[in-house]
Amino acid sequence: MGGDHAPAAIVDGAVAAARHLDIQISLVGAPDAVAQALDAHADWRDLRITVVDAPDVIAMTESPAAVRRKPRASIAVAARLVARHEADALFSAGHTGATVVATHAAFGMIAGVDRAALATTIPTRGRPAVLLDAGANVECRPQHLLQFAIMGGVYARVALGAERPRIGLLSIGEEETKGNELTRDAHRLLKAAPINFVGNVEGREIYSGVADVIVCDGFTGNVVLKTSEGLIETLEVLLGEKLSRVFDYAEYGGAPLLGVAGLAIVGHGRSSPKAVRNAITMAYRFATGDFIQRVEREIAAATVSPH
Repeated sequence: MGGDHAPAAIVDGAVAAARHLDIQISLVGAPDAVAQALDAHADWRDLRITVVDAPDVIAMTESPAAVRRKPRASIAVAARLVARHEADALFSAGHTGATVVATHAAFGMIAGVDRAALATTIPTRGRPAVLLDAGANVECRPQHLLQFAIMGGVYARVALGAERPRIGLLSIGEEETKGNELTRDAHRLLKAAPINFVGNVEGREIYSGVADVIVCDGFTGNVVLKTSEGLIETLEVLLGEKLSRVFDYAEYGGAPLLGVAGLAIVGHGRSSPKAVRNAITMAYRFATGDFIQRVEREIAAATVSPH
């Protein structure tokens, strides 16, 4: 029920995924609205699709804490399905904050991780890279950025094929003394950690391919993404559609919410059926590849302290 074009776009993407993958999909939401969207697909009853009743929705104007007041909201019901092992992963294009709260409550956190982070795949001059946090945390501490770096490294290896991911810290200068207190302290932690830290990355280098993983707080990361989206929309008008295909968020589907002890993929509010289909494919690949267990092992090996 979340997203600018829900439930139609969500249902259309789910049906497309069900046609091409050997998976069962539970559509969580208001049954009448979901049924109406399903009726646009004559073959949906031949697919492994079920509808789970969740009468409430967390509106974008509501606080993330509304999840606690609405236990029958679609995101809360979906998170509990995963927590009870009735599903292996969830996808939501709705309220990001509500998704963070709901999954945290239902899954708990991976040991050694304090905050969940949205890991967004971005294009570069070479292979794609990972930017995190892309909006789950407005304020962070240095140890949070270290944890993001470790989790982002696992994601880069699993999803992008980077054998020894290069980790960069987003800052306003290459020198380790540049930036604010957060980035300077985080730089010291990252430099001492058992990761392939390549130092600070300036804004102009984000898409250069200099790093496989770029770490920042969620406020900064979200501003970067929204600014990039606006720039690409303008360039699309000026230069044509080829550029927009390279930067199309629908190609990547969604951003995994790293740190919670369960699989959650967060989609763009404007997620198209194509984006939903690709996000479900991502969730399927991670669920069958023991992604959470790999993150847990990496965090444990790095002995990241939660304090």
